[in-house]
Amino acid sequence: MAPTVFLTRTLPDPIMRELRRRFRLRFNREDRPLSKAEILRGVRKADGLISMLSDAIDREIIEAAPDLRVIANYAVGYNNIDLNAARERGMVVTNTPGVLTETTADLTWALILSVARRIPEAEQFARSGKWTGWAPTQLLGGDVFGKTLGIVGLGRIGQAVARRAAGFEMRVVYTSRRRLPIREEKRFRASFLPLSDLLRESDFVSLHLPLTPESRHLIDRKALRRMKPTAFLINTARGPIIDEEALIEALRNKQIAGAGLDVFENEPAIPRELREIKEAVLLPHVGSASLETRIRMGRIVLENIVAVLTGKKPPNMVK
Repeated sequence: MAPTVFLTRTLPDPIMRELRRRFRLRFNREDRPLSKAEILRGVRKADGLISMLSDAIDREIIEAAPDLRVIANYAVGYNNIDLNAARERGMVVTNTPGVLTETTADLTWALILSVARRIPEAEQFARSGKWTGWAPTQLLGGDVFGKTLGIVGLGRIGQAVARRAAGFEMRVVYTSRRRLPIREEKRFRASFLPLSDLLRESDFVSLHLPLTPESRHLIDRKALRRMKPTAFLINTARGPIIDEEALIEALRNKQIAGAGLDVFENEPAIPRELREIKEAVLLPHVGSASLETRIRMGRIVLENIVAVLTGKKPPNMVK
């Protein structure tokens, strides 16, 4: 008899067809996050769980699933899973690393251009019927070409963002837990700076680091005060890296020029105060939302879960 797999959210059609072919599949048929009670019921007799980053897979859920052998997270991150509880029960946890790199870098640049050139405001104005024609001071934004881009976290996604900056002839500076070898810095045309210096010198500050206890609220009031009043803050990493209250205050007080955000501190909730600030471009966590990428993520999840449930080592096991 085929193993039972519980899936918390419907995936693209090619992946759903393959999951049904290989497993006895139980899945969430509604396009919404499941409650904890629903996840508890779903995992009770499952051999495998495919979870989303938005699912909090805590000790209670893990201990409610005596047959569970693998938790395959449909995400690069896995801070939503209690790894210690999973290890204690002998469960394997996997993720989908690498697959989001180029798509998320593309979205980062979409946000950079959108906040600098006021694209959402301009688009809404064009649709409003109020446009009476070209004017020399209408919707003035700022240039991207030739400016300084500060990248916080020069991992895979940060490096992909840096590569794209070459086309805009930008100066790229970065900060990271570990400085890259000189040959790698030359490859990405990037110079290392401490965070405080990066914040002071950058026209665009783009966040590409994981959420850890050390990075939570890394961008707080003190950090925002270091930024130029003409600078923009971009976040496609994790919402809690930014102190949202401090950001709202900085935007209201014109301490910085704007922000482009794909992630938020308490998703899916976005504070009303932030939604009302026209200098903030807000997206509903669509960093990996291209069909090609979401299918690739699904294939990696399949490889991982099939490997574990057939007694093999998965290619993307979380350490």
